[in-house]
Amino acid sequence: MSDLQFWEDKMKEKRKKTPWIDFVKEIASFSPIVFYKIDWLVSRYPVSDRQKICSIKDFDENHDKLCDFWFDYDFSKPFFENYKNLSLKIKLPNIFHYAINENCDFAEIALNSKDSYLSHITAYSENVLYSYRTVESRNVLNSINVLDNCETIYFSRWVINSFNIFYSNYIKNCNNIWFSSNLIWCNECIFCDNLDNVSYYINNTKYDKNEYFEEKKKILNDKNNYLNNLNNLNKAGTNFWSKDVKWNFIINSENIENWCYIYDMEKLRNAIFIWSTNHWANIYDAISAGTWWWDDIYWSYSTWISHNIYCSLFTASTSKVYYCNYLQNCSFCIWCIWLKNKQFCILNKQYPKEEWYELADKIFAQMDFDWILWDFFPWELNPFYFNDTMAYLIDDSFTKEEVEKDWYMWREENIKIDIPEWVEIIETKDLNNYQGYNKVWIWKINPEILKKVIVDKNWNYYKIVKMEYDFLLKHSLPLPEIHWLERIKLGFKFK
Repeated sequence: MSDLQFWEDKMKEKRKKTPWIDFVKEIASFSPIVFYKIDWLVSRYPVSDRQKICSIKDFDENHDKLCDFWFDYDFSKPFFENYKNLSLKIKLPNIFHYAINENCDFAEIALNSKDSYLSHITAYSENVLYSYRTVESRNVLNSINVLDNCETIYFSRWVINSFNIFYSNYIKNCNNIWFSSNLIWCNECIFCDNLDNVSYYINNTKYDKNEYFEEKKKILNDKNNYLNNLNNLNKAGTNFWSKDVKWNFIINSENIENWCYIYDMEKLRNAIFIWSTNHWANIYDAISAGTWWWDDIYWSYSTWISHNIYCSLFTASTSKVYYCNYLQNCSFCIWCIWLKNKQFCILNKQYPKEEWYELADKIFAQMDFDWILWDFFPWELNPFYFNDTMAYLIDDSFTKEEVEKDWYMWREENIKIDIPEWVEIIETKDLNNYQGYNKVWIWKINPEILKKVIVDKNWNYYKIVKMEYDFLLKHSLPLPEIHWLERIKLGFKFK
């Protein structure tokens, strides 16, 4: 019987030593942030020969038949070529949904959510627009990584258990915050940074309550400077209640090396958007994961309630899987795609336990001989435009020539995913023709803006949708001056 621990230890040691730039280029490039229009479908994938897609409806109806698509492992072919043959045979859904969702047809990786539009990773949330990674929260727009019962969050990033947060970064257990960063247990703060347990502060200075609200009114009336105020925030996150950690906004954690947005974890390296509630450990080369139970992850994107995951994408309630893609409630699988409730499978074919161990041993030995046992998915299995992924958001110094040399794809054309034809186009400089204060100083936005297409200074086209219009009007906010994708990108600027 195969000694899995022997092979696992080899994978672990390699993944613990991944250079940061390799982690970004290889793993973060599997995390898309853009949607595409393919015929009548809104898709997480662009058109290419690297992946076949179908509608999520067709996929769900035929999901149980996926086990009919399998291959015997061919030792005369390289390891990754075996998987490529299987991946090109299975059509993946245009977007991914888990459990039951309502009105989330334009949302990616939605889990038990409602009314999510052009947003990625929305779990147990409601009314989410142009945002990335929203968990157990509602009324979240243009924001990044909003977790743990947040409500009414706008143009902000990394917000935990807070409400009424506008144009702010790194906020935990706060409310009614504007243009601020690195606050914990604060209430009614504007232009503040690195404070805890204070109220009625402006520019880190205490105000009398009445005087504070007078100043707040003046500040919020100056709507032309909202975006500038956001850009001038401290972009570095303070590390709270942590030790032996590096980089941004790491909370209640220890022994963390490289990157940011870590909550209640230990022994992590090259990790982004990782959180738990029980201080789980041993996460290396991972993006986007978190729950009350998961640990021992070595190269992963989007892992939930899982442990002992090696070089895999999208795993939920899963353990002991190697080089797999989109598995739910599975274990002891190698090179499998979109399986549910399965054990002891290789290339989607199920084996008796003893035979699986014997074959696994041979496969890992072949990989070790070829010096690829610890490698990630190669370029030809990456179906995304490099400059539309988290990799390019984290480090935009990558050039088209550099990544295309390694056979990644690169997008040239503008994104127009939800732009209708034959609609009047206006420029951002003309937005004030559709918004402003009336005679009694009540902020108004002309509903005619819903019928227009806006082009920003970089010639990106976008529109205002009804959910957004209602939110802006309710909170007296100005119309956004940049494309929704550019708003998401702002959340990944750390300098």
